[in-house]
Amino acid sequence: MIGREQELEQLRRLNASEGFAFLVMYGRRRVGKTTILQEFSHGQDYIFYSAQEKNDSLNLQDFSRTVQLHFDGQFIAPFSSWEDAFSYITRKSVNRKTVLIIDEFPFMAGPNPSIKSMLQHEIDHHWKELNLFLILCGSSVSFMVNDIMGYESPLYGRATSSMEVLPFDYLDSARFFPNYSVEEKLIAYGILGGIPRYLIAFSGERSIRENIEIEILQNGAFLNDEPMMLLRTELREPGVYNSILEAVARGYNRVTEIADCIHEDKSKCSKYIATLQAIRLLEKRTPCGEPQTGKRAIYTLTDNFYRFWYHYIFSNKSYYELLGPADAAAEIMDGISDFMGSAFEDICRQYLIRQARLRRLPFVPAYIGKWWGNNPVIRAQDDVDLLALDKKKTEGLFCECKFMNRPMPMEEYDDLLTAAEAFPDVAKKHFLFISKSGFTAPVRKRAAEEGAVLLTSEDLFC
Repeated sequence: MIGREQELEQLRRLNASEGFAFLVMYGRRRVGKTTILQEFSHGQDYIFYSAQEKNDSLNLQDFSRTVQLHFDGQFIAPFSSWEDAFSYITRKSVNRKTVLIIDEFPFMAGPNPSIKSMLQHEIDHHWKELNLFLILCGSSVSFMVNDIMGYESPLYGRATSSMEVLPFDYLDSARFFPNYSVEEKLIAYGILGGIPRYLIAFSGERSIRENIEIEILQNGAFLNDEPMMLLRTELREPGVYNSILEAVARGYNRVTEIADCIHEDKSKCSKYIATLQAIRLLEKRTPCGEPQTGKRAIYTLTDNFYRFWYHYIFSNKSYYELLGPADAAAEIMDGISDFMGSAFEDICRQYLIRQARLRRLPFVPAYIGKWWGNNPVIRAQDDVDLLALDKKKTEGLFCECKFMNRPMPMEEYDDLLTAAEAFPDVAKKHFLFISKSGFTAPVRKRAAEEGAVLLTSEDLFC
């Protein structure tokens, strides 16, 4: 299993402890939660129940069958109520270890919200005294956070631990494509992001262009309409959400800009944006070092595949159908370096965070991210691809990230040094340049003289 060692270690550690344990596991759809639970429970005598989108009585019937087969080896009849089902588990768990995994718990508790109160009663009066490990898992992030762990939930305070399953970073994503070159691994991540289900849709035996043609552009392919299908599953009024995501993918990043672009009221857009944040598709960002409540906040797509799909497929569907999958894939690949800009910045950010944890940066940053704003030196708007600052904001690392098909020229070097002048209070400045295609000879010479660090994409995998 690729890249889930920490999650499995946490599950095994909780399972090894004596007494009652209750884990709330959540994460967006396709991120691999069920796969982790299946790997954890493989070959073990655990109760694994996966709830489905159906009425309460049918879920109770299926749950009854699962627990009776586990404890008695046969299914006699459905329990008359969920209280009876939980009481049965209590009786059978005396003097033995029980692991109860309920996957997609919102499908069970959604039609019957009282299940949460019944579980709370069983935990408080019986399960806390048993050697029982309860795992509730769900893809509805807002439901798991608010309705399970939230202050107003009957289960508030009962969970002993929680786990948000996050997408893979670029390093773990690259492990899906061992035969790809470094550049191909980066592009694959830029297109697919870190969602396991998307990564396994691409074949490492095909080129990226062929994968785009076959796995994204072909009618009926899993990735062809995946974002639209998920929005229809998760949300009401998917048309408005589609419009917002397309607007952000096209560079409209502020609430006012988004509202104007899609011709909707600003307050309505704010509510829809909050929902997209809750399901982990949009993220609010402010310039590095500034509070989240800052006026210069923008919204970005957190998922690379959604960014790719709304940038290319959603906006050009009719055109690509006329062009045909092969030629459309070739056209996409012709401009892929331009598309990769923001994805490459995120890859470099992940690299800096990893280096910081390994204590390989000049200092331990308190802030890492992109910066944008007014530069009084040039009296114009400016930006820094990546900025890292210490706690006092007196030491900083300024980083330029370039995914170009030619060596980085001196102009880019000068631009970063000029942008750094917008930070007069940062007394100690370090400079880092990361370029996919290396650097011109003058840049290499100057960097050696001035102590700037030059890295290529290969260095990101060291």
